[in-house]
Amino acid sequence: MQVSINVNGKQVHEEIEDRMLLVHFLRDQLLLRGTHWGCDTSNCGTCVVWLDGEPVKSCTVLTPWPTATRFAPSRLEQDGKLDPVQQGFMECHGLQCGFCTPA
Repeated sequence: MQVSINVNGKQVHEEIEDRMLLVHFLRDQLLLRGTHWGCDTSNCGTCVVWLDGEPVKSCTVLTPWPTATRFAPSRLEQDGKLDPVQQGFMECHGLQCGFCTPA
């Protein structure tokens, strides 16, 4: 099936399997690896993306569903400035294993 989705401010048109999860579309088809794939049960939250300004777990959303919406992979940094969570990690030597902490 053909989908048209606004990703990070750019309209993307792709041919996909109709049951493809949004997390796999982002990572495997668009090669946006900032969206992580963790537990495969929607418990950990590593796959969170912004969908119309709301955080959603992309492992629970079928790619064809948000065709009329704007979404962006989750980012804390804005305009080159670290989010307070990121700043706290840096100042307190917080560790990120790369699995659930990024979400």
